[in-house]
This record gives sequence, C-alpha cells and structure tokens, in this order.
Amino acid sequence: MDELLRLLHVVPTYLPALRYGGPIRSVHALCRALAAQGHDVHVFTTSVDGPADSNVPLGRPVDLEGVKVTYFPSRLLRRLYWSPPMRRALAASVGGFDVVHLHAVYLWPIWAGARAARAQGVPYVVSPRGMLVPELIRRKSRWVKAAWIALVERATLEAAAAIHATSSVEAGHLAGFGWKLPPVATIPHGVDDPPLPSAAPLSADIAAATAQGPLVLAFGRLSWEKALDRLIGALPMAPAARVVLAGDDADGYAASLAAQARALGVDRRVTIVARHVEGADKEALFAAARVFAMTSLSENFGLAAFEAMRRGVPVLATPDVGMSEIVRESGGGRVVEAAPAAIAAGLSAMLDDPAGSRAMGEAGRAHVVAHYGWPSVARRMADLYGSVAERP
Repeated sequence: MDELLRLLHVVPTYLPALRYGGPIRSVHALCRALAAQGHDVHVFTTSVDGPADSNVPLGRPVDLEGVKVTYFPSRLLRRLYWSPPMRRALAASVGGFDVVHLHAVYLWPIWAGARAARAQGVPYVVSPRGMLVPELIRRKSRWVKAAWIALVERATLEAAAAIHATSSVEAGHLAGFGWKLPPVATIPHGVDDPPLPSAAPLSADIAAATAQGPLVLAFGRLSWEKALDRLIGALPMAPAARVVLAGDDADGYAASLAAQARALGVDRRVTIVARHVEGADKEALFAAARVFAMTSLSENFGLAAFEAMRRGVPVLATPDVGMSEIVRESGGGRVVEAAPAAIAAGLSAMLDDPAGSRAMGEAGRAHVVAHYGWPSVARRMADLYGSVAERP
C-alpha cells in the first residue's frame, strides 16, 4: 500500500499505563511503526492507570515517538473507561480520518468509537486482543459478558469493515461464535529489537533471582488467565526446574501461587517477583533464562514469549497460546499439552539437553528476525487499512 492514510486508533488505556500488559506496548509499537512509514497516526485513549491516573495532559495531542496521543479523563464507571469528553471528541473528529482502528472489546471506548465511525461513514477495524475467548468468558463475569456480547459487541463486530486477529488460534475462536463477520485478517504482533546493554545496577530482587544460575522464566502479568498454577503444578515432576514468575500482580494472584508452591513442597524452587519489571532488570531475567514458559488458559498471541524468542531463549508453550504456531513453525521450542505432567516432561527434556535448547533458541531468534519486525507488520496493517478505505 503506497497511499498515506490518516488513522485513528481508539484504545481504553495507553502508555505509560504499563500495568495492563502486552497490548499497551504492542498497540504503541504498531502506531509508532505506521507513523515512521509516513502515515498520520492519532490515538484516543483515557488517562486511567489502575486506581490512579497517568500524569499526562488531557484533551490535547501529545507526541509520543511520532504518534499523536490524546488522553481523556474517566471520572465515573472507570472499569468501563467511560469518558464523555472522548465521546464529544469522537463526534467532532472521526469524519476526518480514513480508517478507525478499535483495540479491545467489552469496554466503552470501543462501542463509542464504532458508533461514531458508523454515524460518519468511516470504516473501522476491530482487534479483540484475545478478549473473545470462550474459556475466559466462562471463568470471569460470564453473565455480564454474555449480555454485553449479545447487546453490543456482536453488532460492533458485524458492522466492522474487517476484524484483526493476531493468530489462527484467535481467528478460530471468533469463527466459533457463528456470527456474520466481515473478513478476518490474521496479522501477528511484531517484536522490537532488544535494547543495548545497560550499565544500570540490578534491583536487589532481580539480582537475587538470577544469582542462582539458569532458570525457567514466566514473564508478564501474574493473573489467573496465565494459568501459572499449571507451571507450578509441574515442578514436583521436573526436579531440575527452578522457576521465576515476574510481572504485575493482578488481583492478588501471586499470594495463591506462593501458597500452591508451599503446599507442593517446591517453594524453594519458585521465586515470585510481583511487580512491574523493565529495563536492565527485564534483560537480566531473559539472559538468565534457559527456557521461557507460557502455559496460559488462552493467549491471543503471547508477546512476552515472542520477546524471549527474539533474545534466543527457547519457548515452552501450550496449544492455546496463539504464538505456539510460530514456535512449531520455527523450531524455536516445544509445544506441549496443558497438563502438568506434559509440561514437566517438556521442561525436563529442554533442561537436560542444553545444546539442543540453545539450537532451538537460535532457530527461534532467526525466524523472528526474518519475519516479525514491526516495519513489516505495519506494512501489512497499512495494506489492510487501505483495502477497507477503498471499499464503498
């Protein structure tokens, strides 16, 4: 696609609200890459950052690496990110864009963005970002989500110009609803190059976690959706594995993981770093990892595992992790069934064969570098935008 476009991305939260995990980083990385290719990229979002607000100007564009980001306040119904100022801005400005891209489902800004785009005849693309997974719907707020899907989300998706899935796993979940969906484009996340080595000192907890030698790393939000209990449950059958779980603690889940480790008698082989980890601390964890493990209940993609592959760390993933198909395709690790016994067998095989694991890691790194840089992904997204912008 050669034509430059004026694009509006609508997302409930944005940088610097990193507590919300991989989608925050990946949406900005996409927007940054699109802007670098010459597109005029705008973001409408809220300033919500957990119980507080990000320290950002409100109601006017802020330049973040070439992306024009406008933050709006959400004073009431913050869990839905309800923002009357955003609604007014959408009504006033959506007509000036070629395409609107909505990131997430269930949340008010997505409904408002879709409604404004339809009212002004602007095509829109929806990225559900892994939030339309039947298993996750059943396990959390089932009836509320089912009602929202029936009353709001189905109409939003069926009226879209296109749906964006990041993996065939996610596309399969969408097809399972049986709706009259527009074309579903499967375009994966990209991955950034690792930062240059830093001389910054490590935090005490990271220094302690990495001082004991090679480890199995699970990095990302500590949440029930990540099914880290599966990984801990595998440890009695994988005596060589020492695990570090690192990331923001969602709803006090870290405490239940620690209790499980004690009950199984493996707590000396489990280190939990229940906080946001970045910079030199994050790179030190990846450098110490012999294996990266992602055993989620469902993962539309699995960005942290992708980052591990980019750094040459072999990945052990379960089939419901979207990027497991890339692990298989590249030979960058192992895909095992979700049962603790299968996870334990996979971990043991990788830990007992350091040379084979290094070869897997290098194969994964080469594959990711060749196929999943953000410039390439952004060009594919721009082609999708161009195709929907050209339709009557």
